[in-house]
Amino acid sequence: MSDNPVPAETADFGYRRVPRAAKRGMVRAVFDSVAPRYDLMNDLMSLGIHRAWKSMLVTALDPSPRRTLLDLAAGTGDIGLGWREQGGGPVLLSDVNASMLEVARDRALSRGLIGDTSLLVADAERLPLPDRAVDRVSIAFGLRNCTDKAAVLAEARRVLRPGGRFFCLEFSHVRVAVLQPLYDAWSFRVLPRLGRCVARDEASYRYLAESIRTFPDQDALAGMLGDAGFARVTVRNLSGGIAAIHSGWRL
Repeated sequence: MSDNPVPAETADFGYRRVPRAAKRGMVRAVFDSVAPRYDLMNDLMSLGIHRAWKSMLVTALDPSPRRTLLDLAAGTGDIGLGWREQGGGPVLLSDVNASMLEVARDRALSRGLIGDTSLLVADAERLPLPDRAVDRVSIAFGLRNCTDKAAVLAEARRVLRPGGRFFCLEFSHVRVAVLQPLYDAWSFRVLPRLGRCVARDEASYRYLAESIRTFPDQDALAGMLGDAGFARVTVRNLSGGIAAIHSGWRL
């Protein structure tokens, strides 16, 4: 019998491998740190283009007062509140970080949208919701931070009603070669320095840049949606593949 201990199961945390059990707490600490400046963080990471990407996602969700939306990794509520402002029905904003949802709640109150907006502190890998509960599920810039991405996709399908759709907006892999060196320089040289200067948090911004590079590319993520049971999976590249919207139906 070997005296060497069996290595713990690991997960990616940027370019590092960490014990899977530790990743959730480490990711939570990152977002607890950046919560007060989360929108500024996204502006820095995308040069403000994330606002246009999110608007495209909300439009793709096809808001209707007859439909309900579960927004996973809801953060400060951009997608869910955009859904409500465009005429969507009740929305459930779910996030593992209570500090992020506090910002979302304050934004909903200030915009008069709190009435049909509910908050849920929950892990997207284990949702305390019944089967076939909602018409739409969205997740924007959150899937790459989850430890078990396949479990998140399975849960999203489980809580969707037949005929419902899942949408994932995420930073992805650049498909225009000329953009790659510029994008790399921005991500690894400029962004962490901006994080240090603006948010006093270089490490969190470096992790976020690294987490994009370790996330599955467009084709791999589309395959994961198919493996989770979604049908008619589509991919829409945004800004040359810097981001992408993946979608699939529960039939």
